[in-house]
Amino acid sequence: MKAIILAGGLGTRLREETEFRPKPLVEVGGRPIIWHIMKHLSSHGISEFIVAVGYKGDAIKRYFLEYDARSNDFTIELGAQRSLTLHGHHEESNWKVTVADTGLDSLTGDRVLNVARYLDDEPFLVTYGDGVADVDVSALVAHHNYAQTMATVTTARPTSRFGVMEVAPSGRVASFLEKPQLDGWINIGFFVFEPSVLEVISPGTALETDPLRELASKGQLSAFRHEGFWQPMDTYREAQILNQLWESGEAQWKTW
Repeated sequence: MKAIILAGGLGTRLREETEFRPKPLVEVGGRPIIWHIMKHLSSHGISEFIVAVGYKGDAIKRYFLEYDARSNDFTIELGAQRSLTLHGHHEESNWKVTVADTGLDSLTGDRVLNVARYLDDEPFLVTYGDGVADVDVSALVAHHNYAQTMATVTTARPTSRFGVMEVAPSGRVASFLEKPQLDGWINIGFFVFEPSVLEVISPGTALETDPLRELASKGQLSAFRHEGFWQPMDTYREAQILNQLWESGEAQWKTW
């Protein structure tokens, strides 16, 4: 199974970092967050990736072009007959990465359509390049196969940004919950799509709007409920949280 990683957004709410690099290259524990996502997917047997880039996409291209040299000692012979010899081996040697420019202002649906030529005639995974989770991808794929729908979306219950108080009629605070888990389920990515989903996505649409609504109305969208860890990286504070978890050895998304 191939995985498309949507990595083209502007990351405006993380401007402290994304003014200089695209959000997928913002580091957690000294490695870009996209590396963490790929390591998690590869722990479930996915080793072919299609990275759909846009904003500052050249930086992501350079990252993967230089990956082997960054990850190994090497000997380089300079001059007209330049040659490079790598010494050693890194754990990502079996990865096959396609980096595709899908436009600066493209919506997520367009980005998927623009990389469709790199897919095979088999189910594929799509996820976002700016958040981490310990989703059991193997169980997700099994759920998708059992449901026999065109698409499956991974859902999680969000946590409130604020503490919630229960206030008695007298005005006294009866209890206080610090950022409780809310009711309902939200999309956290980690989609599994049949190739036929590409026919449902119209140019100029966001993947999360009309295409998913149409699939749901046809009974062709199933939900895989994720009860474990999930953390997006939309703000500088969330980037700090992820780094603190990594440094403290509490990075639950580290499944490799």
